[in-house]
Amino acid sequence: MTQATEFFPTILVPAPRRVAAGRDKAWWGMLVVIATEGMIFLVLLAAYFFLRASSSEWPPAGVELPELFQTSIFTAVLLGSSLPVFWADAAVKRGHVGRAQLGLLLSWLMGVAFLVHTALDFEQLHFGWRDHAYGSIYYTVIGLHALHVVVGLLFSAVVQLKLQRGMLDANRHKTLDVFSLYWHFVDAVWIFVFSSLILSVHVR
Repeated sequence: MTQATEFFPTILVPAPRRVAAGRDKAWWGMLVVIATEGMIFLVLLAAYFFLRASSSEWPPAGVELPELFQTSIFTAVLLGSSLPVFWADAAVKRGHVGRAQLGLLLSWLMGVAFLVHTALDFEQLHFGWRDHAYGSIYYTVIGLHALHVVVGLLFSAVVQLKLQRGMLDANRHKTLDVFSLYWHFVDAVWIFVFSSLILSVHVR
């Protein structure tokens, strides 16, 4: 028996299987999406500054400057919406599902408030996207970001529904992790959009 054991050591005593540590595939997939979307915004902002540098007057004559005061307030609201998401992400990992639901709901309401302001701001503009290059790039960039906010709100609603049904907890929170990554990206992009299209024309 001893000789057989020595002759077939790998068969009788298999080596333990190691599980590789690291991020989930869904997390990396979202990172690829973010990198792609980030490049799109980078190209659009580069086009904006190219058009601005090529124009003798920016915005064109007769076009009012973008509204700054209220937009600054709702910029703070949108950026602040990342804080409840951080809180929710930390809470669910500690098993506090109720706190995670509260954090996501608060963040969702803040995102809706920002989206409503964006829609009202479009309603008050006295130019259209077909009127000139400025109108085209303004509507494209702001509108694309608003679309990302809509996607983020729908994503958040799915995560909240999963929390409500007990599908997420301290051991299962992949969906929340991926959503958090996306929402923080949406907030970060707005910093560059706001600084480039709205703030910069007021401080020139």
